[in-house]
Amino acid sequence: MRLWSEESEEQRDEARAVVTAGMAAIAEAFAGQGEPPADMHERAFFARTSFAQTFPAAEGSGVDRELAGVPCRLFVPDGRASAVYLHFHGGGMILGAPVMSDPANAALCRDHQLAVVSVDYRLAPEHPHPAGPDDGLAVAEWLLENAAETFGTDRLLIGGESAGGYMAAAVLLRLRDELGAGDRVDGANLVFGVYDWGLSPSQRGVRATDGPDMLDPDGIAMFGECYLPGTTLEERRAPEISPAFADLRGLPPALFSVGSADHLLDDTLLMATRWVAAGNEADLFVAPDMPHGFQAFPCAITTAWSRRTDEWFADILNRPARAAG
Repeated sequence: MRLWSEESEEQRDEARAVVTAGMAAIAEAFAGQGEPPADMHERAFFARTSFAQTFPAAEGSGVDRELAGVPCRLFVPDGRASAVYLHFHGGGMILGAPVMSDPANAALCRDHQLAVVSVDYRLAPEHPHPAGPDDGLAVAEWLLENAAETFGTDRLLIGGESAGGYMAAAVLLRLRDELGAGDRVDGANLVFGVYDWGLSPSQRGVRATDGPDMLDPDGIAMFGECYLPGTTLEERRAPEISPAFADLRGLPPALFSVGSADHLLDDTLLMATRWVAAGNEADLFVAPDMPHGFQAFPCAITTAWSRRTDEWFADILNRPARAAG
């Protein structure tokens, strides 16, 4: 079994060089932020401020609107949308906002005629579990009832990156289990998500590739403490918290993407294999030597991932809707 192509294997040297240079630039940018506080909650707020200062959002042409009482950011194509893409941003459940994904979401709207709804879900530690998924489910339910009238289509896709990948999986499972609407979602784009809040081996630092990464075990522990306060690691593996431990039957085709140096590598490998074992369709893109957030490191491998993602969206949109079949 091979996790990546011969072409990607030949591109590893370039990828390592790009990641090394990029990580050095990021470390330099963060160097002026000072030492993080010892208190977990204070560290979360410190991380939120540092991230916003180091990676200012580049606003695009999105429109801010509340759906089901939840702030969202919308990209709407001219004419009838091919489908609605329900999107969730990353940030470890403690930081981030839809605007950080404006360039990618604008491209999906332009290239695939998608109406994109990116959810500004509540963040921890002020709003621990299940506040974020509750917001996501509320928007999803609103779309089930109103997307056809609002966007000209009732087809729904779902996805996100990092914590957003977790949010997409968690909301999809709740759509199936609580609303009986799992077949209303035609595809899931799950990008280096966290699916095991009980700490998979790679989250604990036991990685297949010891390259530089945007994540580390201490940071992951902080995310978990803020999002799931007062819970043990075993309690965090309850299916309603960790999607990798849920019943995965009856779910739509999915594209899973992750870098081999990502501390969340094992989450994706576990989730993708269980997805297929449950009788669902899944594609897996593993980017060798690439870290968490690898789309921020332009090289031949990330170009191949972008192309594969576009092909996946085009393929899903060319299929009949699941609910119609």
